[in-house]
Amino acid sequence: MLGIKRLGLLAVLVLVGLAPAAAAQAAAQPSEQDRQYLQAIHRVNLFEITTGDLAQQKAQNQAVKDLGAMFKTDHTQLDQTVQQTASQLNVELPDDVGEEQEAVIEQLNDASGEEFDRLWVTKQLAGHVQAIQATQTEISQGSEQAVVQLAQNALPTLQAHYDALVQLAQQLGVPVPQATVTGTPGPGAPPAPGGTETPAPGGTPESPGTETPSPDQS
Repeated sequence: MLGIKRLGLLAVLVLVGLAPAAAAQAAAQPSEQDRQYLQAIHRVNLFEITTGDLAQQKAQNQAVKDLGAMFKTDHTQLDQTVQQTASQLNVELPDDVGEEQEAVIEQLNDASGEEFDRLWVTKQLAGHVQAIQATQTEISQGSEQAVVQLAQNALPTLQAHYDALVQLAQQLGVPVPQATVTGTPGPGAPPAPGGTETPAPGGTPESPGTETPSPDQS
């Protein structure tokens, strides 16, 4: 009889011990904002890896080739963290880029020489504006700390890419969209200028009075 009571007590203790763990697991469920950001930034990374390869293969300008190589390396590393975080939070990631990204890749495949260089820079500028805005939104509105931290770590890299693209665009005579981000905002920074509604990576940034690049990703 005593043995049965001890077993019952052990069962209660086990259940009590599991309760906080179960609660913690439930609390760790990502919000819709967190989930969508992980999926969007994953697609950004897939796009950058692909277009980075294209830049190295097809670009006429050496600076475009070099940026393509850097973008591929940086986004490959970033995506490793994205995949690890998504796995921990049970967030399913897409297997490929979105339709708009695929359309841009096709455009780049069809271009060559100076046309390719200018198109590549144009698309990258638009895409990086969108990715930075979406990342700032995650930093200010995300609820899962692991995803917010990922965004905080990604933002300086995205900003450095954008800054390098602006310099190259000026050399090539490529228009720079006004909906830009200057400096690297810290945690909680508001979305970049250009509207209160922040497009996910892959949307089309719109700025009055400026030439708006075709839909793109970064």
